[in-house]
Amino acid sequence: MNDRPVLEPTDAHPITVEPTGGHVTVVVNGEVVADTDNALTLQESTYPAVQYIPKEDVVASALRASDTETYCPFKGEASYFHVVTADGTVEDAIWTYEAPYPAVAAIAGHVAFYADKAVVAVT
Repeated sequence: MNDRPVLEPTDAHPITVEPTGGHVTVVVNGEVVADTDNALTLQESTYPAVQYIPKEDVVASALRASDTETYCPFKGEASYFHVVTADGTVEDAIWTYEAPYPAVAAIAGHVAFYADKAVVAVT
């Protein structure tokens, strides 16, 4: 039985998911690893906005599954990927919610990159 809390966004902790409306490029170790016009911007409370990239717009050969898993009471169970480039592997650079909670269902099939492990540019 899963006894983890499931929380809904509220006025005190809002979460929005909207189309980014621009072109998003993600660079890791100097290599472009994602390129899309179909990103979603998730804004959660006062945290910095996060770009969620369709997984099909990420260079598949750069992805290596990680054993890392985390939990967010607003979004659900997250799994992770390492990013492999010619300059090496950046561990747990990406997270994804394969089956996100209904309030953020739009991010299913998308991945997000840690800001300290990738350069995410929106133009």
